[in-house]
Amino acid sequence: MAEFSEPAAVVAAARKVHEAGYRKVDAFSPYPVEALTEALALPRSRLPLFVLLGGIAGLAAGYGLEYWASVIEYPMNIGGKPFHSWPAFVPPAFETTILFAALAAVLGMLALNGLPEPYHPVFNVPTFALATKDRFFLCVEATDPHFDLDRTWSFLLSLEPRVVSEVEQ
Repeated sequence: MAEFSEPAAVVAAARKVHEAGYRKVDAFSPYPVEALTEALALPRSRLPLFVLLGGIAGLAAGYGLEYWASVIEYPMNIGGKPFHSWPAFVPPAFETTILFAALAAVLGMLALNGLPEPYHPVFNVPTFALATKDRFFLCVEATDPHFDLDRTWSFLLSLEPRVVSEVEQ
């Protein structure tokens, strides 16, 4: 794991790491650095799809509940209006759409990020606590096909980080 002081330095290092063929790489920073996503060539998030599917499910559930309650289970003749009066079904269906989409966003974000994760091996690096303050870290996983401890260590040193640390399990 390499530690950097500036976001530009970690972005440049991430580009070089990706160009060197490493694919199982992760970056840690105190705030989002959008260029890191491009530098590491991370795939697009599937979260928007989860939110869309949650919204569609919410729309169907809300409208279906209103239909079931008004037409099938408890039909009431109110002012001669039809049982299936769709304009009255729109507000509850809209509300359940928003509710389900928001729940899908929160649960999908937690699932895709692997959270909650009370322990991760990078927590063993002594200076990793600075990742929440002012330092930027780039970690090459040992499971990467191109990983060789000595070669990767010297490669990370060539990127001129503040410190290079080995992540212990």
